[in-house]
Amino acid sequence: MAEAAKKIALVTGAGTGVGRATSLALMNAGFTVVLAGRRKEMLEETAKLGPAGMSLPVSADMMDPASIAALFDTVKSTYGRLDVLFNNAGMGAPPVPFEDLTMEQWQSVVATNLTAPFLCTQHAFRIMKDQSPRGGRIINNGSISAHAPRPFSSPYTSTKHAITGLTKASNLDGRAYDIAVGQIDIGNAETPMTERMVGGVLQPDGRMMPEPRMDVKAVADAVVYMSGLPLSANVLFITVMATKMPFVGRG
Repeated sequence: MAEAAKKIALVTGAGTGVGRATSLALMNAGFTVVLAGRRKEMLEETAKLGPAGMSLPVSADMMDPASIAALFDTVKSTYGRLDVLFNNAGMGAPPVPFEDLTMEQWQSVVATNLTAPFLCTQHAFRIMKDQSPRGGRIINNGSISAHAPRPFSSPYTSTKHAITGLTKASNLDGRAYDIAVGQIDIGNAETPMTERMVGGVLQPDGRMMPEPRMDVKAVADAVVYMSGLPLSANVLFITVMATKMPFVGRG
């Protein structure tokens, strides 16, 4: 395949969980994937799990605007274009009472879950609007928490609600450049982040209850579907969740 014909995707948080599964699925679908994350060794492990020559691990800190800028400079200098950005990296704060959260905990979650996707989307816009063929697709990792909170989750829930606003606004602004923006809201995928749900997690009524989980492949397959659409079509929002998990009413 000629270099210009390659489809280039960038996945943040590609070293583990949803990011790793989605990166591998995109590679297997023919995308060359830039694997971004803090831990280079985890990114290299993801690369080894996929087809040879279909990925590029790049260490990047989503809490550092300069590191984010350097990441997109690498994408542009290496491939000259970007077709898909999956804003996947995210974190939560400890599940402590609302009044006990520290400013540092709040700011870390906001920086990672909201400011970083904003900056990544800006950089992607700059590349996508000037490339030929013009345009591209940006997919934001929302959450069930973009709709309904868990107990003691204010920073995470606030940022995921805000991601919904970012998705809508940037999709509107992207129209002029053939940039489609969508969001995938994920509920209880089997990843290291959800291991605690097997033993039981706090429910709104005070009970600790185990929650069902689903194969992370269901999420990866959905992202591949969204990524493969022509730019004349867009999945604005999609929810992929374990069928029997608490969601509506969180019960």
